[in-house]
Amino acid sequence: MSEQKLRTKSQDNLILKIIVYIVCIFLSILSIMPFWIMAVNSTRASADVQSHPIAFWFSTHLMDNFKVFEGKTFEPITGFINSAIISVSATILAIYFSCLTAYAVTAYEWKLRDGFFKFIMAVMMIPAQCTMIGFFQMVYKMGMANNLLMLILPSIAAPSMVFFMRQYLQSSLSMEIVQSARIDGAGEFRTFNSIVLPIMKPAIATQAIFTFVGNWNNLFTPMVLLTKADKYTMPIMVSLLRGDIYKTEYGSIYLGVSLTVLPLIVVYLLLSKYIVAGVALGSVKG
Repeated sequence: MSEQKLRTKSQDNLILKIIVYIVCIFLSILSIMPFWIMAVNSTRASADVQSHPIAFWFSTHLMDNFKVFEGKTFEPITGFINSAIISVSATILAIYFSCLTAYAVTAYEWKLRDGFFKFIMAVMMIPAQCTMIGFFQMVYKMGMANNLLMLILPSIAAPSMVFFMRQYLQSSLSMEIVQSARIDGAGEFRTFNSIVLPIMKPAIATQAIFTFVGNWNNLFTPMVLLTKADKYTMPIMVSLLRGDIYKTEYGSIYLGVSLTVLPLIVVYLLLSKYIVAGVALGSVKG
């Protein structure tokens, strides 16, 4: 009787595994499908895309779609360089200063610590669109419109990242290690750079992905601040990939979107192994 129960239980487990695998495969296909259709449509003629938006195999109009760029405000190299400068610089600044702020809130005991953290959380609740008019007026009066620095420096203040890093440090940072470093004569910045930052690698990789993607895809702020074609980012150039009122080059638009998404896929593949560990450990302790 016991052998029969064990056999039945193993069969049930096998059926459950099969169901789980089927569901995972189905969800994977659903996740990949938009990217596949995007890549396929970038090789199709605009008329074909307009008449049949969904196709599953590549066509032969890729070079024709590239030629459409010649008559548009679309220079992929310029867009890539501008977007890369903004995204990489903003990501580095946001990561470093957010980690530094989270370390100060976690490792030090000071009177206004809780109030300071609550203030950061309050700032996180304010949408960026609400402050854009004042920010634009400030940038215009400073004469720094069409300057990529104005899209990079505000990334230093990243409240949501500070919150995430603080949660991660509270669950993973041992104050005994910090105290030992202080006893050995290490300064605070050396302790932070040599001990705390390596501990935070999973959280840093996780937030680096989100921050890079957010800055690369950002359209609203660059559209407000940038008016010169040589300063345009990839999202701005893609948004300008439209024809006259009688014709829209859908094939070239899909090609532009594909070129914009390609670096994001590369960055994700390079850092994805850290994302699960970062999210899991960062949410252990509130």
